[in-house]
Amino acid sequence: MGVQLGDIVPAREIRLEDLANKRIAIDTYNTLYQFLTIIRGPDGRPLMDSRGRITSHLSGIFYRTCNFLSAGLRPIYVFDGEPPKIKREEAERRKMLREEASKKYEEALVSGRIEEARKYAQMSATLDEYLIKSAEKLISLMGIPVVHAPSEGEAQAAHMVVTGVADYVGSQDFDSLLFGGKMLVRNLTITGRRKLPGKKAYVEVNPEEISLEETLSTLSITREQLVDIALLVGTDYTEGIKGIGPKRALELVKSGMSLEDIFRKYGEDMSKISRYYEAKEFFLNPEVKDLDELEWKDIDEEGVVRFLHEEHDFSPDRITKAIEEVKKRKKATEGSLSKWF
Repeated sequence: MGVQLGDIVPAREIRLEDLANKRIAIDTYNTLYQFLTIIRGPDGRPLMDSRGRITSHLSGIFYRTCNFLSAGLRPIYVFDGEPPKIKREEAERRKMLREEASKKYEEALVSGRIEEARKYAQMSATLDEYLIKSAEKLISLMGIPVVHAPSEGEAQAAHMVVTGVADYVGSQDFDSLLFGGKMLVRNLTITGRRKLPGKKAYVEVNPEEISLEETLSTLSITREQLVDIALLVGTDYTEGIKGIGPKRALELVKSGMSLEDIFRKYGEDMSKISRYYEAKEFFLNPEVKDLDELEWKDIDEEGVVRFLHEEHDFSPDRITKAIEEVKKRKKATEGSLSKWF
């Protein structure tokens, strides 16, 4: 889920092409959840192959990555490692919510409440070993670097930007800013025309560029204060305080109040405060690893066709067409660059 700070964080709308030649460390789990949520039929069922295996995530990864490569982006997919202890309680709570949503989905489907069924289906999306492993295999066949984080993927992605291995973190969440990521780009995987939830209306979604330095300067706060704001609003590790949104949290933190002061002001259980400081320490000093320069390879066209078509029933013509478009754009780019030498 991640922390929601959109109301206070300054963002600049850009085009996908503005990110050409930029190395973007993508939070893979975040991305897979998006594809599993969005790529579904009218009744909420995900795409599946003839053996009943979900393929929504593979469709999303393949076509969106082809789109990235055609625009000249250099994606890096970062996979989560072992979740920190402070996240396990929240993970269990979310598991229960997904299970409840799954039951409501089946009930709505049986009753013919299709729109409601789709909503619950999206809420019940979950990752398992098959989804993760199949996504990793496809990404590797496409020649894209895969990084396995020791802990949180967004923390590792942020560290990669800090150490110069990547230029941006690619995620819908703002957590990478809390982890110290200098540059964040949102809406990468949902760029384009999108239907508004529960409405028969569409909006055009474009990438957004967010700078940590600009955010801190605009809000006149430190990174530690930004973390405090996030903790009060609610993160993957803290439930937040009821009645406190991003703007109110900003006011409280800038007034000089400590977390303890704010807990007392809102009548919160002081026994929970230690969890907030544990979460703060994790945001400021997460478990990450240093990396050398990464390598991008050409798409293994035969391998991709074999995997998507022969194993998962994708149309071979559509796969080949998408890959040919990537090759054509790459050739055109290389041709225009050669004129300068």
